[in-house]
Amino acid sequence: MLGMTRKDAVMLAIVAIVALLAPFILNPFPVDSGFAQFNAGYPDLMQRFAIFGIFAIGFNILFGLTGYLSFGHAAFLGVGSYAAIWMMKLLTTNILPGMVMGIIVAGLFALVVGFISLRRSGIYFAILTLAFAQMSYALAYSVLTPITGGETGLQLKLNDARLLDAPLAPGERADANLFGIDMTSSYDLIVGGWQFTFNAGYYIAALVLVLAFYLSIRIFRSPFGMMLRAIKSNNTRMTYTGLNARPYALAAFVISGMYAGLAGGLMVAMDTQVGPERMFWTASGEVVLMTILGGAGTLIGPVLGAGLIKYMENIISKINSSILHEWFYWMPDGLEDFVITLIYPFVGKGWHLTLGIVFMLVVIFLPGGLVEGGQRIKRLFESKKTGKTSDQTTPAE
Repeated sequence: MLGMTRKDAVMLAIVAIVALLAPFILNPFPVDSGFAQFNAGYPDLMQRFAIFGIFAIGFNILFGLTGYLSFGHAAFLGVGSYAAIWMMKLLTTNILPGMVMGIIVAGLFALVVGFISLRRSGIYFAILTLAFAQMSYALAYSVLTPITGGETGLQLKLNDARLLDAPLAPGERADANLFGIDMTSSYDLIVGGWQFTFNAGYYIAALVLVLAFYLSIRIFRSPFGMMLRAIKSNNTRMTYTGLNARPYALAAFVISGMYAGLAGGLMVAMDTQVGPERMFWTASGEVVLMTILGGAGTLIGPVLGAGLIKYMENIISKINSSILHEWFYWMPDGLEDFVITLIYPFVGKGWHLTLGIVFMLVVIFLPGGLVEGGQRIKRLFESKKTGKTSDQTTPAE
């Protein structure tokens, strides 16, 4: 069906259903509950789940499928964002032309960077991509300020040209939209103590995520994808057979960059303030963590990894001492203070410490990421049903 196996079709259907029902799935606790802090079903965070899922899917094609580790992929995210914001300033606030331009410009930039960087492999390739990303950040921050806005960045203004849009009245805002559908428009459904928010911007991003995931499935299962697996498995042996691996690796690099440009364009639709911080090396490191945590080389893993990191960044980081006191108020005063003292370094501003511990545990005990953990649980239940234990493992996907 649509060029997919039954297993792939089921996986795509699951992703689509989860994306559709995300406002319900991510809001398991009532609004007035003490655990409402852990709800993640608000528009801004749901859009980040979808956008960074797309970013991680594209990076996985280069790293997980082809075996090339890039430390500079945020450069394509930033370039795509700048291309999209300029389309929205010059042409129209409709996000579609901006997204298309973000994909094109990021793809062309990836072609140049990849053509140079792929002359080397291993750590040298990684350092080259990092150098390009940091040069791009420096240019955006202090050299190309007429184009990038420098430190303050770019945003939509009332006096922007917008050749295809009608002039705005004084005091009217220029908001991102898709054929008139405002990206910020939402509908709140209140059921008992629960509040579920359905946001237009999220569902547009989720639709793009599902399409990007479907495209990644087709790439993984295609002859082109098999060539990329061969490059990762043994590039030298592939060269000895007479095949030139570089064009395939360059194609994977460009496709990965175009995914990043698409994510950058969607980020502009979510937040029309674009700055050079999107190109900083920490953003490149973040997508590496997402892919490894979820499961490099798997289909669904990067999406899971992106969701985990963005959840921790936006939920765990907001837990402060007052919230902890609300949770443990029932304890004796001395014990309450002691427990909070132990927990506090791992939440709030210290959420990176928790992320580091999670990353170490996954790398040590689950080299295949969260996907491998899910497969182990599945095999455990299957062995209980059959009454047999199986040591056979299958590649995580």
